[in-house]
Amino acid sequence: MSVTVRVPAKVNVQLAVGAARPDGFHDLASVFLAVGLYDEVTVTPADRLRITCSGPDAAQVPLDASNLAARAASALAARHGIAPGVHLHIDKDIPVAGGMAGGSADGAAALLACDALWGTGTPRDELLALCAELGSDVPFSLVGGAALGTGRGERLTPVEVGGTFHWVFAVADGGLSTPAVYREFDRLTEGTRVPEPVASDALLDALRTGDAKALAASLGNDLQAAALSLRPSLAATLAAGTEAGALAALVSGSGPTTAFLTEDAATADRVAAALTASGTCRTARTATSPARGATVV
Repeated sequence: MSVTVRVPAKVNVQLAVGAARPDGFHDLASVFLAVGLYDEVTVTPADRLRITCSGPDAAQVPLDASNLAARAASALAARHGIAPGVHLHIDKDIPVAGGMAGGSADGAAALLACDALWGTGTPRDELLALCAELGSDVPFSLVGGAALGTGRGERLTPVEVGGTFHWVFAVADGGLSTPAVYREFDRLTEGTRVPEPVASDALLDALRTGDAKALAASLGNDLQAAALSLRPSLAATLAAGTEAGALAALVSGSGPTTAFLTEDAATADRVAAALTASGTCRTARTATSPARGATVV
């Protein structure tokens, strides 16, 4: 017997970042949108916990206890007083270390899959609490759709979305460390007053009405300057996508994946082709949003 869970990537259509807290984290107002690029995690009974991975970036995925999927399985097993005897196989299609919550997605998928496999029947609020312990983006990977994340991003309020949005994601060579990007944000903002993070009313209205042009005008990422500081070549990728006809461009989360909002599917295809031809990224992928959260398939 095995259980497979499909889980989406995310893009932060707004990422407002506050000053560093005493615990080293930052308060956020993060508007998450799940997008139709997916990992699948399959769990099968085994004599011990082990992980395998396949897919384009499989070589970059850690196959030890540091993997969020492994940590998720161990956390759920500990909660129920059972041994985490399971083989986790990750079929990876979300860019690795790309600012699209691929690792967090795998953690959420492993929780849901192990809960189904073991028949532990963990209530949804307990699963979300476990997600929050695993990482700031993990709860949203479980929930999907669209949500405003506050605190570290783990406290979620659902956001209404009134239509389908079309995206292109340009995948960079290599990843960016999220902690390194936050450290660079702290360095760049040192000595300045960092405002309290607040969700944009204009952006929330644009999502609610399904207005791509209004959403394009209100996208924002407070980590973009830090990501560009660490990876200046991303500026050329952002420019190439904008010149090809995207309504707006931004770094996705902590990067280095860059996201391009387009008016429709045909424009998304054209922008993806132009980005691929530009030589400024490794590959470009199209996707739509919102997408369902972690789901047993």
